Amino acid sequence: QVQVVESGGGLVQPGGSLRLSCAASGRISGIYPMAWYRQAPGKQRELVAAIPSGGRPNYADSVRGRFTISRDGARNTVYLQMNSLKPEDTAVYYCKLTILTRMVSDYWGQGTQVTVSS
Repeated sequence: QVQVVESGGGLVQPGGSLRLSCAASGRISGIYPMAWYRQAPGKQRELVAAIPSGGRPNYADSVRGRFTISRDGARNTVYLQMNSLKPEDTAVYYCKLTILTRMVSDYWGQGTQVTVSS
């Protein structure tokens, strides 16, 4: 069994910063792409940032230059550093990990709320 657990959301003022973490545990042979998505009320879930197991990360235009995705292979963890937060960044953030156990499958975190408000 694989477990994926997120942490780090919360309430922050505009211009502030937060760091999200997403850690996988269990019988893991490897992790391929790691990604962060978000879903605001009344909107579809959208890709925020993704990072392959080797190669450059990519970002949604709305967060490029403000958010940074990184991964720690030894800890099976992906991070999202969010700076210069705006009210429109308010959403539930989800990580998605493509994990090899006996087969390759996508695993989602439980979601963490990020609220940007004064």
